[in-house]
Amino acid sequence: MNGRMLWLLGAGLLCMAGAVAAVETRGLPGTNPNPVQLRRPPVAPLSGMAQLGQKIFFDASLSSSGALSCASCHSPDHAYGPPNNAAVMLGGPAQSRQGTRAVPGLTYHERQPNFSIGPEKDEDDTVVDFAQLAAAGQQAARARKVATGTAASAVNIVPQGGLFWDGRADTLQDQAIFPLLDPNEMDGGSVEVVAQKLRQASYAPRFAELFGAGVFDNTRLLISEAMFAVARYQVEEPSFHPYSSKFDYWLEGKARLSESELRGLQLFNDPDKANCGGCHTSAPTRDGLPPLFTDHQYEALGAPRNAALGNNRDPDYFDLGVCGPYRTDVAEQTQYCGMFLTPSLRNTATRRVFFHNGVFTSLEQVLDFYNFRDTNPDKVYPRAADGTVRKYDDLPEKHHGNVDVSDPPFERHPGDTPAMTAKDEADIIAFLKTLTDGYQPER
Repeated sequence: MNGRMLWLLGAGLLCMAGAVAAVETRGLPGTNPNPVQLRRPPVAPLSGMAQLGQKIFFDASLSSSGALSCASCHSPDHAYGPPNNAAVMLGGPAQSRQGTRAVPGLTYHERQPNFSIGPEKDEDDTVVDFAQLAAAGQQAARARKVATGTAASAVNIVPQGGLFWDGRADTLQDQAIFPLLDPNEMDGGSVEVVAQKLRQASYAPRFAELFGAGVFDNTRLLISEAMFAVARYQVEEPSFHPYSSKFDYWLEGKARLSESELRGLQLFNDPDKANCGGCHTSAPTRDGLPPLFTDHQYEALGAPRNAALGNNRDPDYFDLGVCGPYRTDVAEQTQYCGMFLTPSLRNTATRRVFFHNGVFTSLEQVLDFYNFRDTNPDKVYPRAADGTVRKYDDLPEKHHGNVDVSDPPFERHPGDTPAMTAKDEADIIAFLKTLTDGYQPER
């Protein structure tokens, strides 16, 4: 492909991503012909509160084993995601207990909305329960999710927002306490046990400096302030949201994408191909905020069951996402059972385990799942004793109707041509690698 054709491909991709309204006729091959100015979070020295949170984040003594900190599972060297390809991390007093789900990354949560069913209405303080919202969702039309029409699907009345795979925490402060007390993770025991360790920590004087010595007399307050400090660390520490990927610099006209990367971006946003952008939106906001590569909505994709998980030895055990086992407030809305939060794809190429149950260990496997789930399910799912393919084998049959079969590429049927070729998948992976932070643009 010559330089002009490469430039034209980049121009067309940018229009598809919604970043520009028109294409100019100048620029170097592989550059963004209409660069935008991205608005990144401000960088400043950490506040005293955030510095305290940093100490807590790396403190393994808060775990029952004395060897597991927040950073053990959310490794700074791996974009605050898992440091290995284990489906789930091991915790508990001897670090021998399996966690329930794959460790999610902690980057780019500063713009995560609260959990809701349907879009949040910031201007409306009326409290509406989930049952009412879910009922409205069943009556409302659901727009198909296509990369070229994300504005239409953004208003779908479906679960969205929140933290964890099931959205059970709305704030980073609330999120921090769950793994600290989970017996399969840090296994802190109780808030009383954790509070006593905080009183004895080397950084305990920082609590007194920030909150007064009386904070040690109130266990609940001490824990609350500690978790708030961890949240402030995640908000203020630039490495949690640097927006320093090659794609960010390409958007700003400071980097060039290769032919394979540009083609991968095109396929990523092509409704007739991968259509990744239908859920993992790739365009900056109108006011210049960098794309998060998630629409914050939930999907039931029917990922295969992971036999490596101890819980799955029980044939009657199923992880139903927003319906449980962790949260119970949405369980009666069975139309959402099997749905999990759409994660950001930023830094996804640094991960070695994918989906909520860690069933895939490479991006190639992930793309094969999207490509063959409906056209060649035998390439994705196991077979039963009678030879039949056990499609959606990690979801009770009564919830199979919740699985997405309408959004591309999932609208295909057995025998249809898969949406992507092997070359397509390779180019998409090349593009996904441009979402890794730490790129150094040419000077």
